[in-house]
Amino acid sequence: MKTLDPAHLPIPELHGYLVGAIGPRPVAFASTIDAQGRPNLSPFSFFNVFGANPPLLIFSPARRGRDNTTKHSYHNVKAVPEVVINVVTYSMVHQASLASTEFEEGVNEFVKAGFTPVPSMRVKPFRVKESPVQFECVVKQVIETGTGGGAGNLVICEVVMIHVNEEVLDANGKIDQRKIDLVGRMGGHFYARAHGDALFELPQPNMNIGVGVDALPAEARNSPILTGSDLGKLGVALTVPDETAVNEYKLTELSDLFIAHQDEPEALLRSLHQHAHALLADGKVEDAWKTLLAHNAR
Repeated sequence: MKTLDPAHLPIPELHGYLVGAIGPRPVAFASTIDAQGRPNLSPFSFFNVFGANPPLLIFSPARRGRDNTTKHSYHNVKAVPEVVINVVTYSMVHQASLASTEFEEGVNEFVKAGFTPVPSMRVKPFRVKESPVQFECVVKQVIETGTGGGAGNLVICEVVMIHVNEEVLDANGKIDQRKIDLVGRMGGHFYARAHGDALFELPQPNMNIGVGVDALPAEARNSPILTGSDLGKLGVALTVPDETAVNEYKLTELSDLFIAHQDEPEALLRSLHQHAHALLADGKVEDAWKTLLAHNAR
């Protein structure tokens, strides 16, 4: 593994490692106004949500690495501490990218990128009509993390009004992840689209405490056949099958494997792990546990 000390890397190279490895990053399409009331619109991928009570979003119009200059959005939120953060979808990503162009101060990116400004209810900056979710925010604090090129400027925003297009809601009034079609920023010129087969559901443990991977036999934990995902699925199980259940499963469901490899212990172990892997792919976690424990059952 290549090991790097950030203190010894040129800023552009360090930036490349950071944004290449940390992603996909959500995009804050930030609408601000300057002291003269002129609109500005720019995307930022140093962005996320950081709390719900109060509802806080943070984005960072970082200092430019090449010449240490600061961005119009940064100056605007310092002069007028309000912002609308619009989410970016696949249908608008090319226009949003165009808005990132370093136009001269005072140039209206709504016009340049072809977006429709909509008046906000609580703040002065406009909303982007084409965005399906728009967060009106007041800027609570701006934290400058440094004075050199590449340093971040953390804009801490409290959400005071939310606008959601009904077209991205499900029957229960919740945002449908298969409808909203969000994009995320990757390294270089790459983006990711949260759509279709790229989406998958993974139930979270929450208050249910699983048995953990360490409850598995050593040969299962170190198996070249079982993947990390397999181990994670097994570790989430709330209980380990008891000896009686394992022996019954061994005699009924695994008897053919044990007979076929009765004089081949390594082949038997490999077959059991392959069988467990297939069961996990089919969502049969308890049967996979029984299969793995059967190897040492008496």
